[in-house]
Amino acid sequence: MPPNSAPLASPNTGAPTDKDSLVPVPAPRSEPANEHRFDIDLMRLICSCAVILGHVAGAFILAVDRQEENGPSAYWAGHIADGANQFAVPMFFAMAGWAVLMGAPPRDSARMWTRIIRNGTPLFVWTAAYLGWAWLRDDNDKPMTDLTVDALFGSVQPAYHLWFLYAYIPIIMALGFLVLIRAGQRPWGLGIALLVIATLPNILATISEFTDWRVPTVGWSFGTYSVVYAIGGAMLFALPKGLSRRGRWLVVPLMLAAMAGCIWWDTQVHYVIPNAHPFVAILTLSLLLLVSRVRIPERWRPRLTKLAAAAMGAYMVHVFFVEELVKRWVTDDYGPLTASGMLIAMVSMTIVLSYGASLLWGKLGLRRWLG
Repeated sequence: MPPNSAPLASPNTGAPTDKDSLVPVPAPRSEPANEHRFDIDLMRLICSCAVILGHVAGAFILAVDRQEENGPSAYWAGHIADGANQFAVPMFFAMAGWAVLMGAPPRDSARMWTRIIRNGTPLFVWTAAYLGWAWLRDDNDKPMTDLTVDALFGSVQPAYHLWFLYAYIPIIMALGFLVLIRAGQRPWGLGIALLVIATLPNILATISEFTDWRVPTVGWSFGTYSVVYAIGGAMLFALPKGLSRRGRWLVVPLMLAAMAGCIWWDTQVHYVIPNAHPFVAILTLSLLLLVSRVRIPERWRPRLTKLAAAAMGAYMVHVFFVEELVKRWVTDDYGPLTASGMLIAMVSMTIVLSYGASLLWGKLGLRRWLG
């Protein structure tokens, strides 16, 4: 058939077809029904530990006031570790995209709101916990009332690591909204909520014009880079086959080169490298290809799933241990071997304490509140 010719008419059987119906046909799922992706569990575990690595590394960098001359061993130990973890935030966006678009797309608005509440509840519980902790230590830089109001709109000290959820929740809302629209539904509540998020800075600015109220910083938003990571991650995680063993080994040098690029940028240009930087994107892509569809031995799967379920809780609580233990013990006068040993010891301690705490409240039935 010539490219510009019309298709031949098919006989009219009287039965409705997709073209005859006004109801959109849902896109087919790329995942077999009830398939559990143990490689995604592994990636969640890797990314959670990478976040902890990055914050412990930050304690080493801050111990020398970000200056190499104040302690070269601690400085380089911190920056090397920090460069190795830069994939964590982009990969969390990639896994979010896969979950909403491919792995477990919402069937209706109620289920989407359940997912939002499941992520939002620990955000505010832990924000309150961190603010209360800082108040008990007399470490708040503002009155508690001001910090509480600010926390409704964006992350605050000392819960600095929770900024991610102020971007994560809106992006899963937006992706879920599109999935439901595609399925022929009308998720008005999600649409209104997204409109409020989009206009919130200007709403607050308008209120400020009439009341002289100091407008809080709004963290409820997401950038272009996070959308690209989410959509790209959904596509790549959904590929039916991963790389061959040889292909995985070929990805490793690319990943190490991207890590080196991140370290160079952090030490020679600006600390911290942006999540949208090409070095970070290459590092994220390399790790995704390395781990996606990797086969997890059956004897490891129950333990891996249990740890992956505790990953969010470990992420939430680990800053307590970084601030109260790591920063108290890290100094600027280490030699190369001591700095390396202390870094390994501090990371291991923080991971064990964070996951131990998360597993404990999981057994107590507090996962809904504490992550």
